[in-house]
Amino acid sequence: MSAAANKSASRRFSRRRLLLGTVAVAGGGIALTWLTRVPDSLRDSTDVLEPNAFLQITPDGQFIFQLDRVEMGQGTMTGLTTLVAEELDVDPARFDVRFAPVLPTFQRPIQMTGQSRSMIDSWDVLRKTGAAARHMLLEEAAGRWGISKAELRTTDGVVLHPDNKQTVTYAELAAGAALRTPPWSPQLKDPADYLWIGKHVPRLDAHDKVTGAAIFGMDVQLENMLTAVVARCPEIGGELTNVDAVKAASMPGVRGIVELPHGRGIAVVADNFWSAKQAAGTITLGWNGGPLKASTDKTILAEQRRLLDAGAIAYETGSGGNLLDAFSAAATELEAEYTTPYLVHAPMEPMNATAYVSEDHCQVWAPTQAPDIARQVACDILGLTRDQVQVHTTYLGGGFGRRVMWDFIEEAVWTAREFDVPVKLVWTREDDIQHGYFRQQTVHRMRGGLDQDGVTTAWEHKQVAAPTGELLTPPTMSTILPESLSTESRQGIGRWLGKKTVDWMGAFQAREGAVDLLYDIPSTRFAQVAYDPGMPVSIWRSVGNSYNAFVVESFIDELAYAADEDPLWFRYGRLQQHPRHQTVLEQLGQFSGWRSAINQGSQGVALFESFGSVVGQVADVSVDDAGVINVHKVTCVVDCGIAVNPDIVKQQMESAIIFGLTAALYGEINIDRGKVTQSNFHDYRMLKMADAPVIDVHILPSELDPVGVGEPGTPVIAPAVANAVYAATGQRLRSLPLSLSDQA
Repeated sequence: MSAAANKSASRRFSRRRLLLGTVAVAGGGIALTWLTRVPDSLRDSTDVLEPNAFLQITPDGQFIFQLDRVEMGQGTMTGLTTLVAEELDVDPARFDVRFAPVLPTFQRPIQMTGQSRSMIDSWDVLRKTGAAARHMLLEEAAGRWGISKAELRTTDGVVLHPDNKQTVTYAELAAGAALRTPPWSPQLKDPADYLWIGKHVPRLDAHDKVTGAAIFGMDVQLENMLTAVVARCPEIGGELTNVDAVKAASMPGVRGIVELPHGRGIAVVADNFWSAKQAAGTITLGWNGGPLKASTDKTILAEQRRLLDAGAIAYETGSGGNLLDAFSAAATELEAEYTTPYLVHAPMEPMNATAYVSEDHCQVWAPTQAPDIARQVACDILGLTRDQVQVHTTYLGGGFGRRVMWDFIEEAVWTAREFDVPVKLVWTREDDIQHGYFRQQTVHRMRGGLDQDGVTTAWEHKQVAAPTGELLTPPTMSTILPESLSTESRQGIGRWLGKKTVDWMGAFQAREGAVDLLYDIPSTRFAQVAYDPGMPVSIWRSVGNSYNAFVVESFIDELAYAADEDPLWFRYGRLQQHPRHQTVLEQLGQFSGWRSAINQGSQGVALFESFGSVVGQVADVSVDDAGVINVHKVTCVVDCGIAVNPDIVKQQMESAIIFGLTAALYGEINIDRGKVTQSNFHDYRMLKMADAPVIDVHILPSELDPVGVGEPGTPVIAPAVANAVYAATGQRLRSLPLSLSDQA
C-alpha cells in the first residue's frame, strides 16, 4: 500500500471509530462503548472499496453486505440489504449477503437481534453506508474523466458519463475509490427517487430455504463431529446429587460422558444424535429439589393474588387528577381480574450449538440472536480472549426471544472442551419445552370509572410480575465492558448491576404497554407488585406487550359496553391526541366491514402500539355448541412508518397473528411440584392449517421513518378474539388461553 493509501486508510478508520463509537442507545437506555476500539475491517485486500465493515465492493464485481442482524424468518436479510442497495444504486438481488462476525462496528452497543429494532437501528447507518460508497465511486469516475461529480449519474452498478456514451462499472472503479475518504455526511436519495425501498423486493433467502441449501444450526456438519444430548434434572431449579451413567457409557456409539457445571445435567457424547439420545435415556439421576418443589402454577397464581390483596406495591405511576376522588364521583364503576399463563417459545428448530475447542482457540456455530454474548460466554468458560473465539451465526429456525439466551451455548462449549473434535449439542423437543425460559404468568386487577355521560374518568391497573434484570444484565455487561477488566471483575459488575436493576427498575419489561396508556382518561394509575417464585422467565415475542395488550384492550372493551357505545368508536373518541391511532381505527372499520350496531354480530376489535408500530385488528369468530372458538377471519391494519418491503411487513403481521392466536387459544405451561407437565406438541398445541383464519393485512402509507414489525402484530390478536367472543356469546373471557368452559 502506498503512503497516500496508508494515510487515507488511517483517516477512514479514525472516522469510523468516531461515527460508530462513543455512545449507543438500545432498549430505551444509554450504554457506553469504548474509544479504545481497534479498527475493524472485513475487506481482504487494499483494492476493495469498504466505506465501513458493512459493505465491500471488489474489483471482480462482488457486492458483499455483512448482515449484522440475524435472519430468523423476519426478513432482515432482504430488508437491510435493500437499504444499502437503494443508496448504492444496485439491485438488491446482486448482493452476496453474509452473516457478519462479531465486530465493534456491529455492536450498538451489543450485536443482538431483538426488540423489533433491526430496521429502526439500521435505517440511517445502512443508507449512509450505501450513499458513502456511491459518493466515493462517483468521485473516482469524475477524477478519471476530469469532470464534476455532479454531472454523473448511476444505474445498477454503473456510472454514466453525461453524454451517455461512456460508462464505467463500480467494479472497475473499486480499487481507485478505495483510496478515497468516505464523506462525513453523504447525500441521501429523495424518497421520490426510491427504486426498491417501499417496493416488493423478492426475499433474498427464499431460494436457499426452498432448495434446502440454507444452513441452520441443526444443519452444521463438520469433519469428525460428535453429537451430544443432555440428561437433565426433571425439576426446574433442581441440582443433581448423584448419577448412574454406567450403562450409558457402554452403549454403542457413545464416546464420552460429561458432567455439566452447576448441576445442569449429564451430556452424553456419541457418534450421532440417536445414539446419544438413547444413552441419555438410560441415565439414573438423583437431585435436590429446586425452589418450585412444592409448587404448581395454581399455587403460584394464588400467591400472586395474595400479594395483590396485600397491596405489596413495588412500583407505581399515574397521571391526571386524584384517583380516589375520580372513582368517588363515578356514576359507574367496573372491576375485573385478568390472568395470563406461563408460555414457552417452541420454535420449530430446538436449541442447538456446535463448538470446536482447541488449546488457544474456539469456534462456535450457532443459531443465536446475540452472537457477541455467545462469544463472551465462550471466552468466560475457556479463559480465552475475544480474538481467540469466533462465532459463526447460522440461519435461525425461529427465535421469538428464546435465542437471545445463552444456556445452549454454554452447554456446547462446556462439553466440547473435553474433546479434540467438534461437538454439536442438541436439545430435544422435550428439553425445549420443559427446560428453557418461559413467558411469565401474570395477574392483573383492573378498575375503571365512567361518569353519567359514559365518559371514562378513572383507570387503575394493578399487576404482579417477576423481574428479569438480574438474569439478563450480567452477560450483557460482561460483553459490553472492556476486555482490559478481568473476567471476574466484569461478571462481578454485571451481577451487581443486575441486582441494582431490579432494585431501581423492578419488573420493568412487564410494564411495557401498560404504563403509557394511550386513551384520554383524566385520572390513571398503574401499580406493580414484583414477585419471583423461582421460575426461569425471560423475553417472549413482544415481551410485556403480549399480556398487557390482552388486559388493556379487553378492559377498554368492557368500559365501551358499560357506556353503551360501539367498541371501535369508543376507542376512537378517546384518542384525540393520537391521530395515527385514529386513522388505523378508521381504516380498520372500513376494511373489516365493521358492524357498528352494538351487541349485533361476532366481531371484536383491539388496537395497540408497540415497538413504534400501531396495529389494529378485527377478529370474526363463531362459537359452536361444544363451546369451541373458531376464528374465521382477522383484518389487520398497521402503521409502521415507511414499509421498506411491504410484502415482508405483511408476512410479519400474518406470522405474528398466527403465533399470537396459537397462544390465545391453546398456549399454557403447567407446573406440578416443580416440573413442567407438557412435553411436546401433542400437549403443547400449535395452530393447525385447518384452523388458521383468513388474514387480510393493510399497510397504511407513511412518510415517517420505519419502525418495528416483527412483534407488534402478536399482542393484538388475543384481545380481538376475546372481545369477539363476548360480542357473539355475552361471555367475557378474562384468562388465557381462551376457553368458555373454564371462565364465567
